[in-house]
Amino acid sequence: MGETITLTADDGHGLGAYRARPRGTVRGGLVVIQEIFGVNGHIRGVCDGFAEAGYEVIAPALFDRIETGVELAYDEAGIARGRTIRTGVGNDNAVRDVAAAAAALADAGRVGCVGYCWGGTIAWLAGTRLGLAAAVGYYGSQIIEYNHEHPQCPTMLHYGEQDASTPAGDIRRVRAAHPEIAVQLYPAGHGFNCDRRGDYHAESAALAGERSLAFFAEHLG
Repeated sequence: MGETITLTADDGHGLGAYRARPRGTVRGGLVVIQEIFGVNGHIRGVCDGFAEAGYEVIAPALFDRIETGVELAYDEAGIARGRTIRTGVGNDNAVRDVAAAAAALADAGRVGCVGYCWGGTIAWLAGTRLGLAAAVGYYGSQIIEYNHEHPQCPTMLHYGEQDASTPAGDIRRVRAAHPEIAVQLYPAGHGFNCDRRGDYHAESAALAGERSLAFFAEHLG
């Protein structure tokens, strides 16, 4: 279903991306934002799932600013390397690359984003900075560092109550600062949406997926 394409950010950086198109009518555009493991098989599968739901989807390869073709394993070595590359890229550059993906989806209609792990934080920043139609973030542990920024579009956040990387106090602070956004909690840990991770929680993943699709149906089409 998917294909590899090339995007160009506003600073001239060229990056790869995975694009998946729906078979029927396009309901809107969706940028899928990677975890710290790259645009790997899991992220490509997420893209394919949203394409099956009717959205044209692009997942920009955010690590391309440091190294191309990165797909890391869900183990300690993969986590360590992913964090190192993430730091090298920086969140502002990641948002810049998400903007390039959103621009490439302009013909699809209204464009939103959804991000996981590191991508959850970048989805928050895209929602506060890029003028998208909707933003959904899964377990973005750095969102608290940008709690002073305000979403410029409808926003939904998903968190696991057992996520050691996101203290309950941080979630309460986000809710208090932004009572207009939907913050959903699940009896799960970090990465609960990914069936390749130890914290995968099928029931929570299914419920979060249903809520996200309903959210995008309302705000994208």
